[in-house]
Amino acid sequence: MAGTEKHSYVYIMTNRVNRVLYTGVTNDLVRRVFEHRNGMGEGFTARYKVNKLVYFEVFRDIEEAINRENQIKGGSRKKKLALVERMNPEWRDLYEEIIS
Repeated sequence: MAGTEKHSYVYIMTNRVNRVLYTGVTNDLVRRVFEHRNGMGEGFTARYKVNKLVYFEVFRDIEEAINRENQIKGGSRKKKLALVERMNPEWRDLYEEIIS
């Protein structure tokens, strides 16, 4: 993920038992997931211990990423589950993949 080109990311995170889904957008996926994993957020993600990255998309433009985040958030839970299943059928924590 390193490089000089700036990217934006839409991501889906869950908790240990894969029950809760949280969709977010960021310009620094490694930092943002680190914050979730270490309880640095408040509200929903802290309350439900959302700390496992299971899905992400990369964009060159923040506006595209925000539009995609809104599209995913506006979709059903079934659609979110299908996104994760296509990219990550084992529901692995993808954090190690993004930091290497």
